[in-house]
Amino acid sequence: MALSTTRRRFIGQSAAVGTAFWLGGQTQVKARSALEGLAAACVGVGGKGNSDSSHIAGLGVSIVGICDVDRGTLKKKNREFPDAQSWTDFREMLDALGDKVDIVTVSTADHTHATAASLAMSLGKHVYCQKPLTWSIREARHLRELAAAKGVVTQMGNQGTSGDGFREAVEVLRSGVIGDVTSVHVWTNRPVWPQAVGRPAGEDPVPDSVNWDAWIGPAPMRPYKKGVYHPFKWRGWVDFGTGALGDMACHTTNLPVMALQLFDPVAVTAVRNPGLYENETFPASSHLMFEFPERNGLVPCELHWYDGGELPSEDLTSQLPESFQKRIAEQRQGGRKTSGMLAVGTKGYLFSADDYGSRYHLLPKERFVDHEPPEPSLPRIPFRGGGDERQKWEFVHSITGEHKPGTMSNFGYAGRLTETILIGNLALRVKEGERIQWDAKNLKATNVSELSVDVNQFVHREYRDGWKLYS
Repeated sequence: MALSTTRRRFIGQSAAVGTAFWLGGQTQVKARSALEGLAAACVGVGGKGNSDSSHIAGLGVSIVGICDVDRGTLKKKNREFPDAQSWTDFREMLDALGDKVDIVTVSTADHTHATAASLAMSLGKHVYCQKPLTWSIREARHLRELAAAKGVVTQMGNQGTSGDGFREAVEVLRSGVIGDVTSVHVWTNRPVWPQAVGRPAGEDPVPDSVNWDAWIGPAPMRPYKKGVYHPFKWRGWVDFGTGALGDMACHTTNLPVMALQLFDPVAVTAVRNPGLYENETFPASSHLMFEFPERNGLVPCELHWYDGGELPSEDLTSQLPESFQKRIAEQRQGGRKTSGMLAVGTKGYLFSADDYGSRYHLLPKERFVDHEPPEPSLPRIPFRGGGDERQKWEFVHSITGEHKPGTMSNFGYAGRLTETILIGNLALRVKEGERIQWDAKNLKATNVSELSVDVNQFVHREYRDGWKLYS
């Protein structure tokens, strides 16, 4: 597809930074932006897509197309972008707009991320996609490889990555101040949507305002039920969402994954697993354990994930600050659920109660009273604003070539992060305690004969007719 001279220049400036796994140093960014001529089409403009599209526009990008399966949502968004054309099917939108678009944002339910993002990249568009990057493990690998092949700038919407506090915490953990990290424990207050429920009987008339076929997308067709799936409660349904793990782990495991290179586990076990409910929804709670071997000099490490009120053992939570121990004690008595991340090292602990890892404590406190953070090795974004706005700034200014380090949560990194996380959902398909031995290179379990279910069938799925992954 032909590109204008301006768009070719933007792509040429930014191809080198779009898919790298970012490790480099800092750079100075020019004060004046070169945004003239950049145009975006936004897929999904309700919920998170509402702010995603507004933030892109706030940086000077022209919004020329908006797409949402709900015409009511489109009508509301058109008040903000009266010049943008509207569609309920992103395939039709991208076909119609062609080379009028440089950027595509994808802010839909998990199950349509991959097909929308792959179509955009196949057309040479830069892509901002909400987390988790994809619904399936193989989709994450596909988007990572396609981004590299096309040389486009990409960013996944785990906005905490763009925070100064997050980047400092990564540097601190990498510095070795708490010694060799042998285990990481991450717990969340999710789910806050229905899980462990079966499919409701019957069906309701599809509202005239909703394109139900487009909402279902590549997933198996099912009847419309008012308020059950669209617009919010899809996260707990296996066909559409990725559960508490997929929703939050791209935020809450991001810090230890980046700092400790926690990619490509060799095994995963559901320590606690009530199981998928009628193969329809994720369980109300779970405890997963990922095993990582030696990695570039880092010692073997376990990553433990807890959701639905599950918590690390008391010998670990007793190491937390006293004020947080009180919150944990209240939770164990049925009180409000907490979230946190604890990295366990041979010389101490690093704890964050922030979902984005932007605030942290080194423990025990008295041992690190004189600790100073190491010299920065990751760049700081020269833009003041909230995490969402900062991440959009990093994305857009990487496209123009003004932000030379590029996007930190590009698909090269985000694809690996998502791929690793979603392996955990395979463990929810087998019996509690069964250990899945994982071949990360080939995306398959190697011990299926020992498991109660052949999990390899869930690494990807066949798309419904009319939908595909694009290359």
